[in-house]
This record gives sequence, C-alpha cells and structure tokens, in this order.
Amino acid sequence: MVDQTSNDEGEKPQLSVDDLLALARDRSVEGRTQLVRVVGDMFFDSDRVLSDRERSHMTEILRRLIQDIEISVRRAVADRLSQEPTAPSDLVVSLANDEIEVAYPILIESAVLNDLDLIEVIHHRTVSHQLAVAIRESVSAPVSDALVETGDTDVIKSLLENASAAISQKTMEYLVEESKRIDAYRNPLVHRHDLSPDLAKRMYWWVSAALRSHILEVYEIDPTDLDEAIEDAVTDLMIVEKIEDPPKKKSAELAERLKAADRISPAFLVQTLREGEVTLFVDLFAQLTELDPVVVRRSIFEPGGEGIAIACKAVGIGKPDFTSIFLLSRSACPGDKVVDPSELSAVISLFDRITSESAIKVLRQWRLDPDFLFALKKLESSRSKRLPKG
Repeated sequence: MVDQTSNDEGEKPQLSVDDLLALARDRSVEGRTQLVRVVGDMFFDSDRVLSDRERSHMTEILRRLIQDIEISVRRAVADRLSQEPTAPSDLVVSLANDEIEVAYPILIESAVLNDLDLIEVIHHRTVSHQLAVAIRESVSAPVSDALVETGDTDVIKSLLENASAAISQKTMEYLVEESKRIDAYRNPLVHRHDLSPDLAKRMYWWVSAALRSHILEVYEIDPTDLDEAIEDAVTDLMIVEKIEDPPKKKSAELAERLKAADRISPAFLVQTLREGEVTLFVDLFAQLTELDPVVVRRSIFEPGGEGIAIACKAVGIGKPDFTSIFLLSRSACPGDKVVDPSELSAVISLFDRITSESAIKVLRQWRLDPDFLFALKKLESSRSKRLPKG
C-alpha cells in the first residue's frame, strides 16, 4: 500500500501517477476504496491545479475502476461526481447508465449531463432511471417529451409534479387529454403554473362532467339543478385561479350596458335585425337570455329555428315579435334568403305548443358553459362506444 503522509504544515499528500498506478495494483476492496478516495480528493482538490496530463491519467484511472469495483464504491464515486460541474463527461455518462443505485445521484443532480445524454438514458435504461430524470431540478422540454413518450404513468406523474420541469404546450395538451382516462394526472396538472387558461378550463369542465355522471348514478337529483350547481362551483374555481376570458368586443360591452339599463326589449331586438346589425343582435339576445353568444349564433343559423323559438318563449317574447325575429334572422343566414312557408308554419306551431315552463327548463340547460356541454357530450359518446352491442 502506498504511504500517504502529510507534511508538517498539514497539507494533503502529494502522490505521483506512478504512486496511483501502484495503488491500483491492490485488488482488495479496501485498496479499491482507498484508491477511489485518493483519486477523488486529488481530482477535485480546489487548492491544487492539475496539469492536463495528470487530469487525463486521473480520468483514465477512474474510468477503469468504474467497471471493476463493487457497487458501494461506485455509488461513492457517483455521489462525489454528481456535485462537480467539471467532472469528466464520459465518466458521468457511464455512471448515469449504471445500476440505479449508482446512477441515481448523477441523474438527480449532475449538471454535466446534457439533453442528449438524458434522452439516451430514458430510451435505454429502466423505469427507475426515468423516474430519477423526471425529478431533476432542471428538465428541458425535449427531455420532458422523451419522458412522456415512455407512457409510464408513474414517470409522467413525477414529471408533472416537478414544478421546474419545462413542458411544451403540445405535450401539455396531450396530457390533458390523457388525464380523461388516467386519474393520476389530474391533480398535478391543475396545479401546474404553466397550464394555459384554455387547457385549465377544458380540464375543469370534463372532470366535472365525469363527476356529474357518478352523482346521477348514485343519487336521485334533477340533472339541470346539478348542472347549474357544478357550473357555479367551477366558475368560482376559475375566478380563484384567475382564468380570464378574452376581452369583450364593443358590441358585447354595449349589450351589457343596455341590459343593465333594462333597455333590451323585443321591439329593439327586431329593429336591430332590420338594420342588419346581426352581431349586436346576437350580443343583445345573449344578454336577454343569459346564453353564450356562441349558442345564440348557432340557434340563429340552425335549420328549422327551434332554438330561437324555445329561447324567445322562455324569456316571454310574444308570438308577433318572435315571428319577426325568426323571419329577419333567416335573412342573415348564408345561402337562400327565402323562407320556406312550411318551415315558418312548423316553427310557429312549435312556439305555440311549447309551454313557458318547458322552454325555461331547456334554456337553463343551454346556459351551461359550452365547454361543459361539450365535455358531457364527449363523455356520453365514449361510454356508448364501450357498451356491448345487442
């Protein structure tokens, strides 16, 4: 064994490369452990400047030892190298691909590993290696993509829980869709600071849709009452989370002011359509019925006019004004402006038959957020596909 003595001033021992090679000939566990410690101390001694030749020899000794020493010693080397930003890259990469017990500190902390190194580990090593990469302090978007591509639920959940991990918008959209069937993604997703408002709203609504289905299966409750309660809860949550809608357009602001002044009358709606102000009519009717403008526009352009008939009946618009609104709205539709007499007769007959109470109940359902309605539709569609035929 090489004698390592300090000088009178307590300085660290000075060993030559020959001394190290002599120490390397000791094949015992104690000898290997001592060699690793000595090389590590010399290699990372901030008070000692190594020549290029010395550094090269040290690196080569460590590289040879990595393949020839027991796992506990390799782990000790990995612990030491994980904290060194100037550690030899090829040595660090070798340790990162070692058994997870050795690789773990390197994968967690080493700044030497680049994205390509990490992606190679993700592609070719174990789930345990992938989990370690997922919780690094710094995870780039390409590395996140590689982790998501593994399809492993635990790995992806760990990535989502890593607040400092960068995740691209495209990958986030994919994970939001995946969370419809994988419960484990939901909680970490909604708590991510980089989840866009649009994706957050989408998640809130379809999770609520799934909850609705469960409640209706277990409890006897009016679906419309439940839907309104869910919408109120989610809307409050969005306010807390500061999920903001886009700025309102001028016609919407005007319609809001007119509603506040109680100046939206059936006659005013008819006059607005006569003047060809379709956009303003949509916003005025949306304020009067408390419907989303998207729903109002759909009811105007849909064939048959059932939607506009039900909405008018629900808010107390009389038959003459409804008839005018229907005819004028037809002229706003693309294509042929001529109203088929049979279509007019059918929609007026519907207006006469439907009761105010029934119309109000339908309107309550339509007032739900379109994203929530879409989520309900998607949920029902997916369930019907899973049902056995026959």
